[in-house]
Amino acid sequence: MERKTIDLDQGWAHMQSGIAKLKRILEGLPEPQFSSEEYMMMYTTIYNLCTQKPPSDYSQQIYDKYKGCFDEYIRTKVLSAVRDKHDEFMLRELVQRWSNHKIFVRWLSRFFHYLNRYYVPRASVPPLNAVGLSAFRDLVYTEVRANARKAVIDLIYKEREGEQIDGSLLKNVLDIFVAIGMGEIVQYEEDFEVQMLEDTANYYKSKATIWIESDSCPDYMIKAEDCLKRERERVSHYLHASTEQKLVETVQHELLVNRASNYSRRSTQDAVPCLEMIRWMISLGCIDSTIKYLKGWILLPMYSSSILLMRVQLWFNWQKKVLAIRRLQVVLALRIKSLSENS
Repeated sequence: MERKTIDLDQGWAHMQSGIAKLKRILEGLPEPQFSSEEYMMMYTTIYNLCTQKPPSDYSQQIYDKYKGCFDEYIRTKVLSAVRDKHDEFMLRELVQRWSNHKIFVRWLSRFFHYLNRYYVPRASVPPLNAVGLSAFRDLVYTEVRANARKAVIDLIYKEREGEQIDGSLLKNVLDIFVAIGMGEIVQYEEDFEVQMLEDTANYYKSKATIWIESDSCPDYMIKAEDCLKRERERVSHYLHASTEQKLVETVQHELLVNRASNYSRRSTQDAVPCLEMIRWMISLGCIDSTIKYLKGWILLPMYSSSILLMRVQLWFNWQKKVLAIRRLQVVLALRIKSLSENS
């Protein structure tokens, strides 16, 4: 017996009732969860609409309507909710809406699963999950990313200044920046990381200018060590792991490399604290920063800077790192002793 043909409008009317129920659930309205019978009705409707003989095979139309479900919901509910809030409240709304959107994508992908199995590979179109995530990226993320980035960087500034912040909120927001890249972190890097590193450099440049005038070299290096520790903790708490090296190098450059040159420009009697700074840089593991600084150091009358640099570069590899640090510390200790005796 031949199956009765279902009209597109008739079949889509059945789907709309289920989709409307899912939207009410996402909005927190009182609504029972989907029963197995309701789920099967939704899946079977899509199956029937996509397996009828031409011209009643509505696979292409159903695929387009699937994408339209996200566009309509985002434009009528999501965008207005995010636009109405600012700063940390906007971040919380964004995180909630992203969480809801993933649920929306997951359930609709189940209802429309037949498209993924047959129509998507046959037509060489993006899979359903990618279509759903792209809708959020194109309509929500592109609009709020600048404000979200500013809000996150402002919270990081507050934390650096000693205020308590919600680290889990920042992690959830930055996870959106990563997820939007769909397997790549380019969006996170371009839309957040670049500006965050620039703000970090400016922050520590300002701090170093104050500390270098008010603190002794050992006190200054204690502060630098604490800053590096805290920045590494930020990576473990909410920043992406790929940020750690770039963030640490930025802090090292502003607090150590740039500031150490201040000592080099002082008189010879200040050579001892300059050497102390280098020793601290080595003890902190700032190997690249130490090498960069030594390249421009003018206070090496007893040692050839090129020879010392060559030795540092040979010593500082992963296999001999500890031995290299000890050897260079001995050289620097002898240098400090010699300069002290001659002063």
